[in-house]
Parts: sequence; C-alpha cells; structure tokens
Amino acid sequence: MHDLPFLLIVIVLIALAFDFTNGFHDTANAVATVISTRVLTPRVAILMCAVLNFAGALVSQNVAKTIAKGLVDAHAATQLVVLAAVLGAITWNLITWYFGIPSSSSHALIGGLVGATIVYAGVNHVLWNGVWEKVVLPMIFSPLIGAFFGFLIMAAIYLFFAKSSSGFVSDLFRHLQRLSAAAMAFSHGQNDAQKTMGIITLALVAFGALPGGKDIHIPTWVVLSCATAMALGTASGGYRIIRTLGHRIIHLEPVNGFAAETAGSIVILGAGHFGFPVSTTHVISGSIFGVGIAKRLAGVRWTVAQRMVAAWVITLPAAGSVAGLCFLLLRFIPEGHAAPAIITH
Repeated sequence: MHDLPFLLIVIVLIALAFDFTNGFHDTANAVATVISTRVLTPRVAILMCAVLNFAGALVSQNVAKTIAKGLVDAHAATQLVVLAAVLGAITWNLITWYFGIPSSSSHALIGGLVGATIVYAGVNHVLWNGVWEKVVLPMIFSPLIGAFFGFLIMAAIYLFFAKSSSGFVSDLFRHLQRLSAAAMAFSHGQNDAQKTMGIITLALVAFGALPGGKDIHIPTWVVLSCATAMALGTASGGYRIIRTLGHRIIHLEPVNGFAAETAGSIVILGAGHFGFPVSTTHVISGSIFGVGIAKRLAGVRWTVAQRMVAAWVITLPAAGSVAGLCFLLLRFIPEGHAAPAIITH
C-alpha cells in the first residue's frame, strides 16, 4: 500500500502545473490592455496581476464546487480520469500559447474532464445538464454580455466627457485604468484558480481522502496551493497572447482599456458568484470588441475575431480528445484506492 498515495501526489502536482500554465496563459486577460495603453510597464502590471490573482483565489469556492461535483458522475471521476483531464488541458494550453491564440484554459480543463470521462465510462456518465447550464450557456453569453457592458460603458464615457479635452480624459483614465486592471486581475483569480481547486478536490474524493456529495469541502491547503501556483504562473507572463489582446483587436487608449476591464471584471465576478466557470479570455475579448464597436465599428479587426472564435469553438472537443487519448495511454496504471471500480465497458 506504500505506493498508493503516489498517483494522487502526481495528480496534485500536475494539476498545480496546469494552474501555473493557466496563470501565464491567461496573464493577458488582466494586463494586456493596461500594457498596450502604456499605463503600466509590463513588469509592474504582471506583478500587480500576480498579487491580485492570489488574493482573488481566496474569496470564493462556488466555481470549484461546480467543477468538483457538477459536470461528471462522481463514480466516473477516477484518479486516472482526473489525471488525463489535466494532461489534456495542459497540452492544449501549450499549443494555443505557442501560437498566441487566446483560447480558454477553463474550457480546456472542462473539455479534458468530459473527454476522459467519456472514454472511461461513456457519455451517460457526463452530467450534460450541468455542462450545458454551467459551461456551454455561459461560454456563449459571457463574451456577449462583456461586449454589451463594454459598449455601454464606453458609450456612457463618450456622452459624459463629450465636452472635455482629450488631454484631461487621457490623464484621468490613465489613473482609473490602474483600478480597472486591478479589478480584472482580482476577478481572474476569483474564477480561474478555483477550477484547479475543483479538479484536485475531485481527485481527493476519488482516492477516498474526502467525502463527496452536495456538501463537498475544498481543503484550505488546496485553496492556498492553487492560489500560489496561479500567482507564480502569472508572474512569469504570457507576452505572445498579450500582443493579441492588447494590439491586434483594436488600438486601445487608456479610456478604452478602463471600459473593457471594468466590463470584464463585472461579468467575471458575477459568474463566480453563481458558480459559472467562465473563460476570462472570452469575457475580456468580448469586452474589448464591445469597446471597439462603440469607438468605431470599422476599427475592429474582425479577422482576429474570427480566428479567436474558431479557437473557442474547438477548445472543448480538442482538449477532450487529447485527454481521452491520455486516458487510453494511462489506463493500465493501477489506481490503488480502496473503492472498487463500478464502471466497466
């Protein structure tokens, strides 16, 4: 029995590695606009983002509980299924990071969990209502809501400051954008770090170290370790994706960055409150597009939008397919926990 905890330890370490990649992959969500508008230097912006990512990860567990109990049948979430899900998500994260595609780490992880579960247990052990209500619908509507708020805030700013000088507006929003970037970084930690918390908790339940059920508890050490891993990943930066979000969609000024970040943080914090594991990448991208439409419709680079949407659409099935393949490669490893396997092909 001495080797039984080893697989669990490996899963926890790899999940934390995913959290780290999530941090550097999604750093752009919080800092791209504040860097592209030159309000903060990249080093200062990324350091601020890392600290606030850590703080945000400590304030809620609703998203973590959705991942841990709301997407797949607990009996199907074996340790190997969880391991395959994380490996699939990491692989997809690295692919999209290398090509500078702002895809969703969140949906990569969820797609990996669903894909590995299907290969192990079949489609009937995926909680499709939970996936639809907690993942798919928020995936569709969160960037649209972000775009709506981005447009609304930008339009309100134009209306309120119509008679103000451009210099006054620029100076004012250079200061205000520091606050909006901080809010975006905090909201990113509040939503994204919880996804890894949920995955690790799922592995602990599969091993038998934690009871499952509706009242599932996220251990304090899991919360702190996930918050730390994301903060360290964020501190390492993700400059390829920063260029995409910060420069290629529209040309941003401080006022535009403030509007996009404020809109994005509102949507993400709201989603976190309701336990929706939304993609911060989707939300901030939608918010930037909304700001761009309010600024000048022709100024939005729609070819970039098409490429990003395509990446969003394929993330769930692509990460799921990679995770399913990972499970097939891992399935001969003995899991060793006391609970008998109740699912067979």
